[in-house]
Amino acid sequence: MADYDDVFQASVDNPEAFWLKAAESIDWHVAPTRALDASNPPFYRWFPDGELNVCHNALDRHVEGGRGEQAALVYDSPVTGSQRTYTYAQLRDEVAVFAGVLAAQGVGRGDRVVIYMPMVPEAVVAMLACARIGAVHSVVFGGFAPKELAVRIDDAAPTVIVSASCGIEGQRVIAYKPLLDKAIELAEHKPSACVILQRPQAEAEMGPNDIDWATAAADATPADCVPVKATDPLYILYTSGTTGKPKGVVRDSGGHAVALNWSMPSVYAVGPGETIFTASDVGWVVGHSYIVYAPLLVGATSVLYEGKPVGTPDAGQFWRVVQEHKVKSLFTAPTAFRAIKKEDPRGEYAQKYDLSSLEYLFLAGERLDPETLRWAQELLEIPVIDHWWQTETGWPIVANPAGIELLPVKPGSPTVPLPGWDVQVLDAAGRPVEAGTDGAIVVKLPMPPGALPTLWNDDERFVSSYMSAFPGYYLTGDGGRIDAQGYVYVMGRTDDVINVAGHRLSTGGMEEVLASHPDVAECAVIGVADPMKGQIPRGFVVLKSGVERDGDELRAELVQLVREQIGAVASLKDVAVVAALPKTRSGKILRKTMRGIADGLDEPVPGTIENAAVLDDLRPVLRKS
Repeated sequence: MADYDDVFQASVDNPEAFWLKAAESIDWHVAPTRALDASNPPFYRWFPDGELNVCHNALDRHVEGGRGEQAALVYDSPVTGSQRTYTYAQLRDEVAVFAGVLAAQGVGRGDRVVIYMPMVPEAVVAMLACARIGAVHSVVFGGFAPKELAVRIDDAAPTVIVSASCGIEGQRVIAYKPLLDKAIELAEHKPSACVILQRPQAEAEMGPNDIDWATAAADATPADCVPVKATDPLYILYTSGTTGKPKGVVRDSGGHAVALNWSMPSVYAVGPGETIFTASDVGWVVGHSYIVYAPLLVGATSVLYEGKPVGTPDAGQFWRVVQEHKVKSLFTAPTAFRAIKKEDPRGEYAQKYDLSSLEYLFLAGERLDPETLRWAQELLEIPVIDHWWQTETGWPIVANPAGIELLPVKPGSPTVPLPGWDVQVLDAAGRPVEAGTDGAIVVKLPMPPGALPTLWNDDERFVSSYMSAFPGYYLTGDGGRIDAQGYVYVMGRTDDVINVAGHRLSTGGMEEVLASHPDVAECAVIGVADPMKGQIPRGFVVLKSGVERDGDELRAELVQLVREQIGAVASLKDVAVVAALPKTRSGKILRKTMRGIADGLDEPVPGTIENAAVLDDLRPVLRKS
């Protein structure tokens, strides 16, 4: 295979030829004759005259090609003490049946289906069943509270919602059905039906519009694959915005299939018959791309894991999975490895298992700190690869391309831009900066296949959020630099979206919840560095005049309020009552200054003279451990 420089240059010099060649590895109902429609920038479209079905490419073509008895999906659930393996033929058959269930409820091409499920194989079946009949799925992470789910229901307007009776978090069983019922009550849009998977850990009480999964599947007629245009949406995945309303990232069918199929052998060094264990959740983009679609598109075996890295039942679960399922590449977040390191600092659990199959560890979702990198390298003695990408991009922007050429590792950097991604760093005026200089990280347009073509029903917000700051470039929202060797360093978010254990969450959304409390006059939420989760939110509230409250009691109320309206995923546990917040002359709270102080930096005091006194009072609170 050509080296990295040659492959990257080919993708930049002639992207149409590069991606048309990559598209030959996909089955097409109508093969594309051109790669890119650039007639309406920044709304670029890939493979505009092509037609395909993504489910056929993920399942049927492998069965037809003689791989029907190979393992496609391995469900490993230490929290329930169970495992199940689905061959490609078995998974295809289950997906076809559930596609028939959806079709019987009136779901057709272009209709939306919201999926609110735990980490069970049926979540994958539901996603692929939507793809099979040309419907658009929108998976909502099971940790979200009813209000957050309701917002997504209203935006996607699903014909049907697919859910389960419960999820399992560690030792806790969480009933999903009451959360779903509350969300539907809050939402203006009402789905015609809900299909409920009953789990034995907690069965749900069914309502008049609820359909039992097993009963419906027993009577269903299997559905065939429906060809769709390459530019038709495959799914919507909501990501935190800087306002209360989440952004519905659209993923197209053709570009997504081509890019993910290309990325598996090129980035993750995983091909047909090999096993990847992606320890994420199907509610996040990592789960969409590298638990479900990419492994199945390339004909690999994917491990679907229900549980935590530690405590279910011990800190050796990842190593057990590697041994039992002969995992070649493991992909998780740095948070998971910090949790393992905390419980097992000498790596004693890893020594109990045969890890000889494991060739690569991939980490993403947040910045990989050098100490975690060092620990993992010494423990595993294999390449530990940091890489960087976003919900919006769908697959990695910057990585060490293990399947093309393994490059030297530099701590603090996720290595180099992947083929198709023209990454640059600009100053505030939109000018390229010199090597090693910090600025805004952007991607020159057009972005490669698989990246978002727009936001769901919101072209205007797509442009204002990503394309207007620097015309001709996609604004990633991250800041950093590129060194003289072309290595990219991603230093953090430039907006108020924080990254908690790989989950992007809006501090603005948390502030809206805190501000709704009757005793709170104003508030701020900032993300501060955390050795375990990368970042955690910290809240600061100013009480209304005349209000006197017990601090512990108020803190508990505020934490519970955020948990109810956003979900436990927000991880807001620290709320301090303060006398005042520092502000600019125009009244904007100085969150960046507060973050800097909290992270131990000697920040200058901008704004008014009054801020000096305010920050003097805040400094001990901000710098508490």
